[in-house]
Amino acid sequence: MSRIGRKPIPIPKGVEVKVHDGSVVVKGPLGQLQWGLNPGIKAMVENGEVSVIRNGDSAKLKAMHGLTRAEIANQMNGVKEGFREDLEVMGVGYRAQIQGSELSFTVGYAHPVSLKLPKGVEASVDKQTSISLKGIDKRMVSLVAAQIKSLKVPDVYKHKGIKYVGEVLRKKAGKAGKK
Repeated sequence: MSRIGRKPIPIPKGVEVKVHDGSVVVKGPLGQLQWGLNPGIKAMVENGEVSVIRNGDSAKLKAMHGLTRAEIANQMNGVKEGFREDLEVMGVGYRAQIQGSELSFTVGYAHPVSLKLPKGVEASVDKQTSISLKGIDKRMVSLVAAQIKSLKVPDVYKHKGIKYVGEVLRKKAGKAGKK
């Protein structure tokens, strides 16, 4: 049995979980999220806990067992507290700004690069170099953060680009040249 999948998920105060029609619906103070259950996976709510059970021992079902449990736990955390990703824009002249529901970046290209924010993800920009993403769906917040980072991946030689706050970059030395 999956070590992660067999752990029951305690339901925090202020969060309501319902299982019906092959899906799990999680409601909380910040919103509502839904996760569709795979055939062969069941979820049960009892005694203030959610238990995820699988019907067979195939490799796919074992993988889906742990994934389903982790997703439901993330959804409970999301509707209760939300998720946040912080990014940092590094480089001379590099900056970010919000224009309506789009983030616009000046990151060394001949033109500004725009990224439309999906529904459920909010962004704020401080000092034009730090971006903060917030939302209740961990998958969406992480996906948008990865898309932003992919606009200008940090350069290991000059340390220019977009990186996560707290990410450690090792600076490489350039060619030494002839002496």
